[in-house]
Amino acid sequence: MKLTQIFSLESILPQLKAKSKNEAMGEIATKLAGLESGLHREQILSVLMEREKLGSTGIGMGVAIPHGKLAEAKKIVACFARSTAGIDFEAQDGELVHLFFAILAPENAAGMHLKILAKLSRLLKEKNFRTALLQANDKAALFELFSQEEESF
Repeated sequence: MKLTQIFSLESILPQLKAKSKNEAMGEIATKLAGLESGLHREQILSVLMEREKLGSTGIGMGVAIPHGKLAEAKKIVACFARSTAGIDFEAQDGELVHLFFAILAPENAAGMHLKILAKLSRLLKEKNFRTALLQANDKAALFELFSQEEESF
């Protein structure tokens, strides 16, 4: 699985307006709902927030990977969002989150869902990649970074 198979130019939010975790999740849910017909913002938001109740998906190092499964999803949909200011996302290390990789999978895609989460986690341990994502100027530059990571993902 390649980054450009799950993230596209239209799935990138280069600058969240959100100032809080709930606002960020709302923006992310809106973006995910727009990526596949038949998906609804409130339904997605509910799935993502239910997962957050189990523990924050803020994995540390300024990164969060909100995710969940939804029966109505026909395929895996994902979005990338960035907050240059940072958002208190109750991350495991207590730091603000700047980079959000949200993944929504069909209920029957548990194996692929977990594989994507694991690969993203490994990739995001690379400080140079995280720094490049923070410094990219726009949506096109962010997408280009995903394209460059094809081989390592």
